[in-house]
Formats: sequence, structure tokens, C-alpha cells
Amino acid sequence: MEASQHKAFICLTNETVLLAIISVRTLISKAPTCTPRTSYFPVVHNQYLCTLRRELFSTTAAKVDSEEGNEEKQKINVTFVDKDGEETNIKVPVGMSMLEAAHENDIDLEGACEGSLACSTCHVIVMDVDHYNKLPDPTDEENDMLDLAFGLTETSRLGCQVIAKPELDGLRLALPAATRNFAVDGFKPKPH
Repeated sequence: MEASQHKAFICLTNETVLLAIISVRTLISKAPTCTPRTSYFPVVHNQYLCTLRRELFSTTAAKVDSEEGNEEKQKINVTFVDKDGEETNIKVPVGMSMLEAAHENDIDLEGACEGSLACSTCHVIVMDVDHYNKLPDPTDEENDMLDLAFGLTETSRLGCQVIAKPELDGLRLALPAATRNFAVDGFKPKPH
């Protein structure tokens, strides 16, 4: 399969995208540790396969472009409060995860697994119970990761699982005082 064919998977119409994801996920799951010699996709380099895996297995909302192009996406106001109490107000497009929004606005929210529910480094604390109650219940997978989070509270969530929607306008998220992944020397990895 050529690189242009991979792009075709990502550019499918809404009607066929679910079927494509299911069939590609099935193929990829049969070759979880494939190498160039043993790959089910012999012509594809590992970098394309890794990118495809990240796109298909990501739990964050898909970015869908408006068909009209000139229509501006609806945005909500979100405030991130860091461990020192400093507030950063940003506008987040509806459908975007708080992890993605933090990365786009240089907010220190790590997200080591890039939103694939494999870590707890994007742990955030929803400061308003009313906003917390407007979120869908956390899945078992999210709860498993939250159990590993530093400074867990009753209103803790993973930033990759908090998706912007109109009823969350005014959302305030506190960043925990620490995370289990940041290095002691202060080095903070940049998102990919």
C-alpha cells in the first residue's frame, strides 16, 4: 500500500469512515509488532504505520473541516489554572480535547501517550462541579489511568477525554501540582 493510499483512508467521507477504520484496525491489530520484513504492509515504512495507528487509535475527537470553508467553528472559553495559581484563558473549538487545546496554547499539560488512554499525564481537575456533571461519565479505561494520577480528586479527568462542547463554555481546569512523568531536572517534553 502506498503513502497516497494511506492518505485516502484519512480523507474518506463520513459514511465510509467507520467501515474503513474497522477494517484497517483489524489489519493493524494482526501485526502489532511488524517490521519491514514481516509487515502486512511490506511497501509501507514503519513511520507511516505508526502515524496511521496514532490516528486510528486516538481517543480524542476527530478534526473535521467544515464543507463550506468560510464558516467559523464555534469556540468555548476555557481557563487553565497552573500549580502556582496563574490563569490562562483560551478559546477552544467545539470538538477539540483539552489536551489538544493545551498543546496548541503552550500550556504545560504533558499527554505522553498522545490521547490514547495509556497514561495519566494529562490529568486535569474540573474546578466547577456543574461543569463536571455536564461531562460524560469516565470510561473504565479512563478510571484505570486516573487511579495512577498524582493528586487525584473527585472531579479529576484526563484532558484527552474532556471534549469541548457548547455547554462547557466557561470551563475552569486546574493542573495538578505534579505528574508522575515529568523529569526531576525540569525537562518537559514537547508534544509531537
